[in-house]
Amino acid sequence: MGLKFRFILVASVALSVPAVAKDANYPKAEAQTLDLAQKAIAIRSVRGEGNRTADVAKLFGDALIAGGWSASDIEIMPVDDTAYLIATWKGSNAALKPLVISGHMDVVEAKREDWERDPFVPVVENGILFGRGASDMKFDGALALSTLIELRRQGYKPRRTIVIEFSGDEETTMKTSAIIAEKLKNAELVINVDGGGGALDEATGKPLYWTWQGAEKTYADYRLEVTNAGGHSSAPRPDNAIVQLSHALAKVGAYKFTAEQNDITKGYFEKAAAFTEKAEIAAAMRAFAANPADEKALATLRADPSMVGKVGTTCVPTMLGGGHAENALPQRAWANINCRIFPGHSKEAIMAELGQVVGDPAVKITDVTLGSVASPASPLRADLMSAVTKAMAKSYPGVALIPSQASGASDSMWFRAVGVPSYGLSPAFSKDSEDFSHGLNERTRLSNIRPGITYYLSLITDLSK
Repeated sequence: MGLKFRFILVASVALSVPAVAKDANYPKAEAQTLDLAQKAIAIRSVRGEGNRTADVAKLFGDALIAGGWSASDIEIMPVDDTAYLIATWKGSNAALKPLVISGHMDVVEAKREDWERDPFVPVVENGILFGRGASDMKFDGALALSTLIELRRQGYKPRRTIVIEFSGDEETTMKTSAIIAEKLKNAELVINVDGGGGALDEATGKPLYWTWQGAEKTYADYRLEVTNAGGHSSAPRPDNAIVQLSHALAKVGAYKFTAEQNDITKGYFEKAAAFTEKAEIAAAMRAFAANPADEKALATLRADPSMVGKVGTTCVPTMLGGGHAENALPQRAWANINCRIFPGHSKEAIMAELGQVVGDPAVKITDVTLGSVASPASPLRADLMSAVTKAMAKSYPGVALIPSQASGASDSMWFRAVGVPSYGLSPAFSKDSEDFSHGLNERTRLSNIRPGITYYLSLITDLSK
């Protein structure tokens, strides 16, 4: 999960620091959120030997059955060493396309010797939940699931069918992600709880702003490879594979793809500039929003690691290998180029552009991408943003809403690729200094539970009634 329409960002939304709404308690849903999150974290749902993602699916499925779903409304399907879950709450109007709530159950690897605490033994300290999956995304999954059960407990009757689903390999091959999207390609829209989120002030802990994701860049890996006959190192040849590859990598490293923006990224730069501490970065953000060809603004943004990925496609070498002996000319040299492609460009087009950049027929370029597909930005929907604005006003009144485009990958891309708009809409807030997703000592604040339930109750009701 990461930072997360233009006209959708209502001008009346205040930029002052808001207070969290003092809403009614939801004792059963609050307790269930923490209980499910802790139980899910304790299950090692990591790809490979001993993968227990299916056990997380059973945990969530059992909770739904206890909450009023029938077993026939829940599908848990094994796929390779993992599994996925799809649960359906049928609405009263079968003509309406379903609303999908999306998440994933798997987590990235975590080794006990690297962590301060056992990553698969959930611990709560000072109001913070620690453990692998605390922020990405077992807590978020438990929060959405518990809220949906609370909605049913309250006697709500949806007109639109509500489907909640969890993939089982979002962090790796995304095989189940693609399967689920294909099965649910008739959906109206997707609330992806594995995207978006809010920022807290580092000093005070108060909410600053909230971001939502309406698009994401396409992940791609390309292999650059040079091969030749090699020979004895005492008799150098002009066509040295390592030298040829190094020249190609230098060109790729120096190349800058054309800067571009869409409504979502333009809105991000316009709104997020107000919360950017460095004046020169804030000024560059505003200038770029006004003119994406502004070279001065571009130079400033491209020099900042947190901004360079927001202004267009990026490609960078990430792996390198070559040669077979210290005293022999290399017969092979290769490198991996990892690209994050701005929406609207195919992987084939970017590969062709890299070929032009390299400009050497001896350097073979191959697409070796696994588990990724190109996807368009989701459309600007007034109905969705109206519901989101209302939900955030109930849980975090006065908070600024900022659109964003993710540089990473999520299950949203699979839905967008089959024509279903998907939006990263997690209500969880955190400090930048507490972002340990995929890293050591992952954590999330329990203070997210009550306002998160308030948010989901409002959002899900408005989108399904």
